[in-house]
Amino acid sequence: MILADKWEDYEILECGDGMKKERWGEFILVRPDPQVIWPLRSSGWGEFDAYYHRSKQGGGKWEYRTQLPESWKINYRDSTLKIRPTDFKHTGIFPEQAANWDWFSDIIRKTKKSPKVLNLFGYTGGATIAAAKAGASVCHVDAAKGMVAWCRENAVLSGLRDAPIRTIVDDCTKFVEREIRRGNHYDGIIMDPPSYGRGKKGEIWQFDRDLWSFLQKCRKLLTPSPLFFLVNAYTTGVSPIVVGNLVRETLAGLDGAVTSGEIGIPISDSLNALPCGLFARWQRSL
Repeated sequence: MILADKWEDYEILECGDGMKKERWGEFILVRPDPQVIWPLRSSGWGEFDAYYHRSKQGGGKWEYRTQLPESWKINYRDSTLKIRPTDFKHTGIFPEQAANWDWFSDIIRKTKKSPKVLNLFGYTGGATIAAAKAGASVCHVDAAKGMVAWCRENAVLSGLRDAPIRTIVDDCTKFVEREIRRGNHYDGIIMDPPSYGRGKKGEIWQFDRDLWSFLQKCRKLLTPSPLFFLVNAYTTGVSPIVVGNLVRETLAGLDGAVTSGEIGIPISDSLNALPCGLFARWQRSL
């Protein structure tokens, strides 16, 4: 497991009984997490600003003990990111991904040029901001218009208003197919494909069924000597080794190596860490 343990504005304070208590800047949130199957050590959650109650019918709602602003900002290294509690319990950032941000940012900074990076299923742009800060030219793609707008906000907050970032609202598979026809290529690709998705015209995406063919298409977008390739995933029941195997087979013939594993966050009140998904990374041999 690799840990996102360099945060100053975020931490998991404690976990138990299917919930986690987190500090996001100056505010404390309590949210559900399916990985937390151990009991809570303390007798209650103590002080917090908001608590997310999951509904048996699906979804849920926030209980606010204090009046929170509609949104606020937190920092990671030299990036500034907007936080906003949403109706689906998310806040706009997956903090565990900071471990991946650091990994590819280091690769980008060591290059002598400004590499082209493609961020697919880019959400609110944490990876996009990190790559641009490191010196890359980034193309950010997500099918959700609101998430792409959020990415643009994060770019401005991080001082990247005039940076070479393209933000595109599009189905990622269709975008990749068009980029192949256009003959465009990238030095690095980042992706965070969903477990399940439905397009505007009824198209169905299923991680275990569609990832292989999608990776084959993305392979065609890489330059002859790419820098890196990263797959993040949160699909339950899929092994990191399986995704690593897929990436290794996809990039067979390129001079590089694949590593895969879990990604997690330390829990401040114990020696434990909370697993938060998986990764498979390919990096060009030095």
